[in-house]
Amino acid sequence: MSHTLTAMQALSSQRLWQRLETLSTFTDPDRPWTRRAFSPRFMASREWLTEQMQQAGLSVRIDSGGNLIGRLEGTQPHAKPIMTGSHSDTVFDGGRYDGILGVLAGIEVAHALHDSNQQLEHPFEVVDFLSEEPSDFGVSCVGSRAMVGALSADMLAQRASGAGTLAEAITLVGGDPTQLTQPLYSSGDLHAFVELHIEQGPVLERQDIPIGVVTDLVGIRRFRVVITGQPDHSGTTPMDHRKDALVGAAILIQATQQKAIQMNSEQRYVVSTVGYLSVMPNSSNAVPGKVELMLEIRSNEDHVVEHYGEQLFSMLQPELQALGLQLHTESVSHGKPTRFDAEVVDRIEHSAGVLGYPSLRLPSGAGHDAVYLAGIAPAGMVFIPCLNGRSHCPEEGIQLAHMEAGLKVLLQSIQTIDQHVFNQK
Repeated sequence: MSHTLTAMQALSSQRLWQRLETLSTFTDPDRPWTRRAFSPRFMASREWLTEQMQQAGLSVRIDSGGNLIGRLEGTQPHAKPIMTGSHSDTVFDGGRYDGILGVLAGIEVAHALHDSNQQLEHPFEVVDFLSEEPSDFGVSCVGSRAMVGALSADMLAQRASGAGTLAEAITLVGGDPTQLTQPLYSSGDLHAFVELHIEQGPVLERQDIPIGVVTDLVGIRRFRVVITGQPDHSGTTPMDHRKDALVGAAILIQATQQKAIQMNSEQRYVVSTVGYLSVMPNSSNAVPGKVELMLEIRSNEDHVVEHYGEQLFSMLQPELQALGLQLHTESVSHGKPTRFDAEVVDRIEHSAGVLGYPSLRLPSGAGHDAVYLAGIAPAGMVFIPCLNGRSHCPEEGIQLAHMEAGLKVLLQSIQTIDQHVFNQK
């Protein structure tokens, strides 16, 4: 079959940019950019996304996990699909491009294949995964968890205020939670998965590199930490008689910052954050008697994720005891690092080079739906820079040239992966 137009030539960065602009308008007007999963704004955006998928030549369905999936058939009837996609929901007051870039770029790749009358050997699926961001039910990556069988009965039973259970919410978006006792896709059911996303950090922009080739996703561990002292009057309690729990919290916060800085290197990514504090009595004229905080550690090395917290707490215990403070810690969650498939990583890096784009291998410090797909298929991610490294905020931005680079690398990677036979693991 001869073609007057290749798929690469048929790509339209302007069409993708316009779709990005349009989808971002589905937001709570007083809180841009807010499009929470399961909300009326989200449901309206799903209707629009369905129309865009159909315009691109995709057949559209919603699977049992509430994922919106568009599909182009391939030339080989029994070949396993190549999948791409991301998510269209946002955090509160989030960014315009986080998630939706990957969904709409996938639609544009399909549109270009359709317009150029080209078919991949493998079927091509574009997915808007349901609720990648932490939902009002307390569960993140709802759709990708459901797809691989990682959405438990306990998660489905979680409730949101005034919204029933997560299972009921999945039903309302067109899913069928009764079918989620087994994976929707098992190992070997996909040829590969590739996701395009903004970096959500400053590395690519600082080094003026348009393409990031993601090597791995960090593991994340969270601890609930309670430091207990003694509440006293702030005016009548001498400094050497105080058991100030907030002083203990300050020592921990400073120590974890220094430890993460010391451990971080070019090969080992380590970040530590205390993003939640509850101080009691929390009064201007009382010595804090109790502080509860959440400590989060992220690293691409499993050893760090596994042992960082215990090492930190053991180091601080003598100093806190000397201040008359008690330290109680509890591991709340523990997700291991995910290393992407070396062959997919190589194909993405090669594709960037073929197109003349400088690229950089780097880990992702954020979570993505790709972490679940990587458990059942060869997977990888493409990053493009974001303005000032900002994300999950209204100031999140991208450049048209970077978007176009990411789109072309996505298509080139998919075409290359389409011809690639993966080593059997």
